[in-house]
Amino acid sequence: GFAALSAAAPALREDRQVVMEAVRQSGRALALAAKKLRADRDIVLEAVAQDGRALASAAEELCSDREIVLVAARSDWRALRRASDVLRRDREVVAAAVQADWLALGEAAGDLTSDRELVEAAVRGNGGALMFAAEK
Repeated sequence: GFAALSAAAPALREDRQVVMEAVRQSGRALALAAKKLRADRDIVLEAVAQDGRALASAAEELCSDREIVLVAARSDWRALRRASDVLRRDREVVAAAVQADWLALGEAAGDLTSDRELVEAAVRGNGGALMFAAEK
């Protein structure tokens, strides 16, 4: 996991199998992986499935990968903070994040903050979600 990879020699942080096992135990271990492995789709997908916040350590281009962002958003709404603008406008991605936590509505882009169903789902989580809702 994270602790093991943090103590590992730099060469091990470049080893795909070692990093894959580390992110299976702790998605946060992605932050310690070599740059090329933070761009490895399979490793990033495994990391965000374990902890959606791992998207913060993924290569920029993977933050536009719908499957990766959707998995990350289901795990932790804060993944939306790193998602591309296009995916922050994607209703399914935002709905998955809102199901994880009502605060996700604040990270939605475009007209999704005025989407009645999304706003209602967020408000069911906490009435404070209304502060993120846009007027139509």
